[in-house]
Amino acid sequence: MQIEGNIVKMRAEYATPVNYFLQVGQNEIVMNDLIGKEISMNFTGQINCISCGKQTKTSFSQGFCYNCLQTAPEASESVLRPELSKAHLGFARDMEWAQKHDLIDHHVYLAVSGDVKVGVTRYHQVPTRWIDQGASSAIKLATTPNRHIAGVIEVFLKKYFTDKTDWRAMLKNEVAQNISLLDEKQKVYQLLPSELKKYFEHNNEVIEIDYPVLSFPKNIKSIGFDKTPKIKGILTGIKGQYLMFQDDSVLNIRKHNGYFLQIKSPS
Repeated sequence: MQIEGNIVKMRAEYATPVNYFLQVGQNEIVMNDLIGKEISMNFTGQINCISCGKQTKTSFSQGFCYNCLQTAPEASESVLRPELSKAHLGFARDMEWAQKHDLIDHHVYLAVSGDVKVGVTRYHQVPTRWIDQGASSAIKLATTPNRHIAGVIEVFLKKYFTDKTDWRAMLKNEVAQNISLLDEKQKVYQLLPSELKKYFEHNNEVIEIDYPVLSFPKNIKSIGFDKTPKIKGILTGIKGQYLMFQDDSVLNIRKHNGYFLQIKSPS
C-alpha cells in the first residue's frame, strides 16, 4: 500500500479493542491491520489548514493557519475552556456553528487514564472523546443543555480532580489502580452545590475501553514530523491519538492535523 494526502486525527470506533482509521487525503487506512507491521511515513513539508484548506508554514492549535486560529469558530477559546462559551447569551464567532456545537447537550465526566480526571464533551462525542484521551474507563457525571454550564461544573470540580491527561503514564499503561468510578461519582454529588445538582446524570454505566496494543513502551521517545520528516518502524499499538513503535517511540497523530504525508506499508 502506498498513498499520500493531508491527514487529520484518527477516527475511532468503539469495539474490543477500539478500531482506528486514518484519513489520508481521500483515502482511509484501517490502522488496526497495520499493527505488527512496518510502516513508513514521509512528511513532504506541506501543511494545509484544516479549516480553510490554505497552505500554511506553521500549524497552530493542532491544524489551523493563523487567520483561522483568530476567526474560525472551531478554534475559539471555549473549545479548550467550555466555561468561556457565551453562545447561551447570543455571543459567538459564528452563532450558526454555536447552535450545533455549544447550544446542545454536554456531558461532564470522570475518566481514568493515568489518574482520575474531569472533563467536558458534547453528547455525540461519547465515547470517542474518551478514546481520544486514552482513557481506560469513564463515567458521565452531569448532563447540561449547553457548553457553558458544563464548563462551570468542570471548573468547580477542578478543585478536586485534575483536568489533564498524563500522556506518558497513559502510553505506558500506568493506570490508577483500585479506583471505583461509581464511588467517585457519588463523592461528586455530595460536592456539587445545590444549583448544579439538578444536572447530575443518573445513568451509572461505566464504559471500559480496550486498545489495540501488542506492547506498551517503557522508555518513551516522542517523535514528530517537524524534526523527523521521515518516520519508519514497526507499529506495536495505538492508544488515544498516539501510534506506538517497537523502538519505544510514539507519534501524536492529532498534533499533525493538516500535514501532507506519503505513507507506505505492506498490503
